[in-house]
Amino acid sequence: MAGSLNKVILIGRLGRDPELSYTANGQALAKMSVATDEGYRDKQSGQRVDRTEWHRVVAWRQTAEFCGNYLKKGSLVNVEGKLQTRKWQDQNGQDRWTTEIVADRVQGLDSPKDNQQQRQQGGGYQQQGGYQQQGGYPQGQQQGGGYQQPQQQQPEEDLGPAFPSEASGMDDVPF
Repeated sequence: MAGSLNKVILIGRLGRDPELSYTANGQALAKMSVATDEGYRDKQSGQRVDRTEWHRVVAWRQTAEFCGNYLKKGSLVNVEGKLQTRKWQDQNGQDRWTTEIVADRVQGLDSPKDNQQQRQQGGGYQQQGGYQQQGGYPQGQQQGGGYQQPQQQQPEEDLGPAFPSEASGMDDVPF
């Protein structure tokens, strides 16, 4: 079918640590649960209503290994991929269906400042300037070569909260 497109772009937080496993032939597979949220003001009551949507995400090969090694529960991620629906039979022989996002690209969006706070609280991972995975190799790493330490980086600008529900005093923002 000409002119069709199956593309998903999500920015959200991981609900738990990625589950990294390997298939019988050695391919890495990571399963993740990503939460996105949105808020609005109820016209009847005037109260703010927050709604969270959960998304199943799977990643394969190097992208899966990146997710398993560098991402943790609570990490802010950008996921790009496609929707895929699978069918299987449960133990009772009933047909079951699931729709998930097969990730082509996963990028960690947490700032170094956020990671410093996570490390001080006893969790998280180390990151410099944001890790990303696309085409099989983390940013700064090329096929056949080792990881290269990033050069001196400019201080990152604080862009505010990632989700509307994390903002205080921003209830009247029109977007």
